[in-house]
Amino acid sequence: MGKSVPLYRPVRRLPENRRGRDFVVGDLHGHTAALRHLLRDVAFDPQEDRLLSVGDLVDRGEHSDQAIALLEMPWFHAVRGNHEDMLIAVVDGALEFSAWAKVGGDWARGVPADVLADYANRLRELPLALIVGGPDDGFNIVHAEFFGDDRTLGAGHFSEHVRQRLLWGRQLVGGTAPGKPESLHKGLSTTYCGHTPVERVTRIGSQLFIDTGVFTRTGQLTMVEHGTGEAFSISAVDAEMAGADQWPWPGEPAAESPHPLDAPGA
Repeated sequence: MGKSVPLYRPVRRLPENRRGRDFVVGDLHGHTAALRHLLRDVAFDPQEDRLLSVGDLVDRGEHSDQAIALLEMPWFHAVRGNHEDMLIAVVDGALEFSAWAKVGGDWARGVPADVLADYANRLRELPLALIVGGPDDGFNIVHAEFFGDDRTLGAGHFSEHVRQRLLWGRQLVGGTAPGKPESLHKGLSTTYCGHTPVERVTRIGSQLFIDTGVFTRTGQLTMVEHGTGEAFSISAVDAEMAGADQWPWPGEPAAESPHPLDAPGA
């Protein structure tokens, strides 16, 4: 008999974090140096704290591979973004590589096909929504936007139209959402979203948009501490100038500097 394939779950639940802090980070887009810097800024504790991502780990930055590797960290949890969805579609033959390359996928041009397929298999496990905590004090994470209440989100019975909105929707930030604003958020707990770059963290009803465009010339990567609402931001340029691309992830040993006698040219 062949190996069974785990059933895909479009919604994943995480228990309340009673020991540490929960942080939610905006669209990463391969800018892992900025994330390393932010985690050091908040003295992130990998034994107690958790980092939750609104998706779009890949594309546009230089380190999409490092961003995907974060999925192996026990303290890291993410939803699927539209850029992960495009990577999967390219591997499955449903999207031309050239179309993906135009919006940030060009980094994968030299990646061996089997490695890219491994990335896709890991990314296709990502849910469309994370629900954290219980009904009285919980919060949600999706990539783009969601119209409905907690019960509908938790059920996970998403039509293709709703799925596309979860990955690609921009009506709330764009001000073109149908109906009255209050009807779109009734019964929905605080829901963190990314996808559409905003100048600063922006709340629209129950939905909190935290993608501040780290891949743009004037943008930053933003991370929000859920319990306090405090936001932490840094630009990719500032993180790189600080040498953060060489800093270890929380819980990893720091790389040892070479002994002067072992250094090249010594």
